[in-house]
Amino acid sequence: MVDGKAFADAPALAVLELLALDSPPGHFQELLDRARRENLPREPLEELERATRLALKIQASSHQRRQRESIMADLVNTVHDMTIPYDPDTLLKVITSRARRLLGFDMAYISLRRPGGGWYVHSSDGDTTSLTVGLVVEESQGLGELAHETGAPYWTSDYLNDERIPHGEQLDAVVRAEGLHAIMVVPIRQSGVSIGALYGADRVVRHFTPDEISFMRYLADFAAVALEKARLLERSRKEIVELESEGVRAQDTIARLRQLSGALASLVGLVLGGGDLHELVKAAAGALDAGLVVSDGCGRTLARAGEPPGLDGARRRDAALESHAAGGPVEIAPNVWAAPVGAGEERGLVLLRAGRELTEDERDFLASVGRAVALLLAVQRSTAVAEGPLRDEFFAGLLTDATQPPGQLARQAYRLGLDADAPHVVVVARPEGGEHGKAVVWSSSYAYRSSGLMKVHEGDIVLLLPGTDASAVARAVSGELSPLLAAPVTVASAGPAASLASVAQVYQEALRCFDALLALDGAGSAASIDDLGFLGLLLSDDHDVDGFVASVIGPVLDHDAERATRLAATMEAYFAAGSSPTRAAGGLHVHPNTVTRRLERITELLGPGWQQPERATEAQLALRLLRARDVLRRRREAVLGRREAVTDAQDTVGSGPESLRP
Repeated sequence: MVDGKAFADAPALAVLELLALDSPPGHFQELLDRARRENLPREPLEELERATRLALKIQASSHQRRQRESIMADLVNTVHDMTIPYDPDTLLKVITSRARRLLGFDMAYISLRRPGGGWYVHSSDGDTTSLTVGLVVEESQGLGELAHETGAPYWTSDYLNDERIPHGEQLDAVVRAEGLHAIMVVPIRQSGVSIGALYGADRVVRHFTPDEISFMRYLADFAAVALEKARLLERSRKEIVELESEGVRAQDTIARLRQLSGALASLVGLVLGGGDLHELVKAAAGALDAGLVVSDGCGRTLARAGEPPGLDGARRRDAALESHAAGGPVEIAPNVWAAPVGAGEERGLVLLRAGRELTEDERDFLASVGRAVALLLAVQRSTAVAEGPLRDEFFAGLLTDATQPPGQLARQAYRLGLDADAPHVVVVARPEGGEHGKAVVWSSSYAYRSSGLMKVHEGDIVLLLPGTDASAVARAVSGELSPLLAAPVTVASAGPAASLASVAQVYQEALRCFDALLALDGAGSAASIDDLGFLGLLLSDDHDVDGFVASVIGPVLDHDAERATRLAATMEAYFAAGSSPTRAAGGLHVHPNTVTRRLERITELLGPGWQQPERATEAQLALRLLRARDVLRRRREAVLGRREAVTDAQDTVGSGPESLRP
C-alpha cells in the first residue's frame, strides 16, 4: 500500500503511487475505504474518489492497449505459420489450434460444407467429448447458419438460452455435453461463397468485445487465403503429376502453374512483411503480364501498375457492384476483368486489362490478388491503430505549437512515416449528421494511406495531409467522405505549412476558415481560406495583398501596363458613379461610348459576372487597396525627398565658413 504521510498530506497523490506501481484494482478500493474510515474531509474525499475513477480508467485503457498489441503480434505469427506449405487438412488443424490460443477460447473448431448439403465438423481443439469431430449439422440449424446466410459474424453469450438461434436437438446435445455457453462464429468465404466457418467457444458466459470479433474475422479471412493457396498448390501438383505421367510435353503450362504458385506466395510474404500496396500491385501485374489498378470503396485510385483499363467513375462503380455480387472476378469488357476487394471492413476493386484471354488458373490468381490487397489494407489499418497513441501525441504537439527543436521534429516524423520537408495542408472536417464514428475510422485510414496524420481535436476531425493546394485537398476529403456517410460534411482547409513547426499557425487559419463557412451559411461545403476571397485575406495571418489584388483584377492591371490603357481607372470611376457608364464618362472626361467599350474589354479580361455583387465587392476592395498603396508610396517618396533636400542644405551651410578660412 501507499506511504501513510503521502496519504495524509495529499490523498490524490496516493492514487498516483498505486497507478505507478500498476497495483490491482482492489488496492484502489482499499484506499477509498481507508479514507472513509478516517473521516477524510468532504473536498479531499471527493478529489480522492475522482482521482480513483480516472486511475482505474487509465489502467483499463492501458490493459486494453497491451492486450490488443499482444493479439496483433500473435495474429501476425499465426498468419506466418499459415504460409508454410501444409496440406489442407493439416492447415485446418493449425488454424483451429491458433484461433483457440489467440483469443483464449476454451474450445475452437471448423466446419466445412458437405457435398450433399449441410455441414460437418472437420477439426476441433479443446473438446472433451468424442462427439465433436465428424458431427453433421443439418442446414437451417445452429449459429453457423445465420453466419452463412448473411456472410457476417454471429455470436451469443449463452447459446442454449438464446432464442434467436435455430436450435436442433442433436446440436444442442453436443453443446450441453461440452458445457459450452458463449459461442462466436465467423464464415470462411472464397469468391463470395461460404466454404466453412470458424468457431470459438467458452464454457462460461462471456461477452465478446468488438476487438475480439474483428480479430476473429481477420483470422477467418487469412484462413481463406491460406486455404486458397493450399488448394492452388495442391491442384498444381496434381496437374503436374498428370502431365508428367501421361508423357505430355507441356513445359510452358507447368512453368506457368509454378510461376503463379510462387507469385501467390510472394504476395502473402509482402502482406506479412508490411510491404507497400504499390509493391504488391506491381508484383501481381508482373505475374499476370497485364495492367492493374486498385481503388478503394469510394473509387479513389490507391495503386496502379502497367497500363490499366481507363474506366470512368460510373463504369468503375458498376464494375465494383458486378464483381462483389459475383463474389469473384468478372469480365466486364473483352480481356478486361474486375475482382472484388473485401476482408473485414475493407472494400474496393481490382481492375485488370490483359492482352489475351485469362486461363482459369489466372482468374483464380486474380481473385487471390483481391483478397491479398484487402488483407494488406487491414494490416495497415491495424498498424495505424497500434501506432495511434504515438501519432496522436505527435500531432497534438504540432497543433498546440509545443516548442521542439527542428531536428527532434524531423526524427519523430520519420519514425511515423512523415516527410518533414514536404509542404502540408491542415484540414478541419465536421460531419453534419451521419455516423461520426464511421467518419473518424475513414479519416484515420485516409490519413495513414496518404502519409499524413489525423486527430479528433475539440470535437472536430483534423487532418494533416501532404500537398500544396489547400482547396484541392479540401474538395478531395469532402468528395470521398460525404458519399460514404450519405450526409454533408463541412470541410475547411489552410496552408500549405512551410514546415512542421508552422502547423499550429496554419491550423488556426483553418479554424477561422471553418468559422467563416458556418457564418456564411456554408455548412456542408468545402473551401480553403483562399477560396473566401477578401474574407480569406482578412482571416489569413500573412495578409497577402499582392496575391489578392492579382487574383481579382490582375488581367486588367497587366493590360494597362502593357498597352498604356486606363481600364483600372475606368473601373474605379464606374463603381464610384453607382455603376452608371454615363456618369463615369463625366468623371473621366471621355465620351460614354468610350466607357462602354472599356467595360466590354474588362469583361473579356475578367470574364462575365465581375459586376455581380460578390465579385464587384472584391474588385472594389482590390482597387482601394491598390490606391491606398499608391498613396502611401507617394507619401514615402515625398518624405524621403524632403529629407534629402534638408541634408543638401545643411551640407551647403556647413561648407561656407570652411571656404573662408585661410
